[in-house]
Amino acid sequence: MPGFADPVFDAQTVFRASLLATAYPGRVVPVDRALAPPRPFSSATAALCLTLMDFETLAWLDRQAASGEAVAWLRFHCALPVTDVPMKARFAVVTDALTMPRLFDFHPGEVEYPDRSMTLIIQVPSFNEGPATTWTGPGIKTSAHVSIGGLPFWFWSDWELNRELYPRGIDVIFTNGNALVGLPRTIAVEA
Repeated sequence: MPGFADPVFDAQTVFRASLLATAYPGRVVPVDRALAPPRPFSSATAALCLTLMDFETLAWLDRQAASGEAVAWLRFHCALPVTDVPMKARFAVVTDALTMPRLFDFHPGEVEYPDRSMTLIIQVPSFNEGPATTWTGPGIKTSAHVSIGGLPFWFWSDWELNRELYPRGIDVIFTNGNALVGLPRTIAVEA
């Protein structure tokens, strides 16, 4: 399956969208790149993978993505090395959030090098049909009211534990269809 029509320009556009989503947590940011993703990826998930991952980036894929055509597609377009151990990965892609590992199973970085933590891409069914949450922190003027659907019941309690690791901790980018929502480790979430 093809990747980006214009790999350099499209990757730059998607990277800017991911930066915007991370700089303004809780804001839905469109990813307007025409891309026919392999199953089970949404267009935004596939675009993020093509933009952020390469032959030097060890990634972990959930069972649904690792057993389908997505892993072959990523290997072809990114020469992506894949691990079965979430703690070793720099990026992780979850296409079925209800079966994902707990957040503490992913690498939170090191005290000396918190930037070596992993980024978790979670594909969700909705940005507005989940439980109501209030987000506060850097990049949010007062508070943001977000309702991410399809997350496991333990996600927000694990997120609070992740936030306590600061400056270590994982960062999350949620994807749905052709859009992103960023959740950096600095954001407090009240469920």
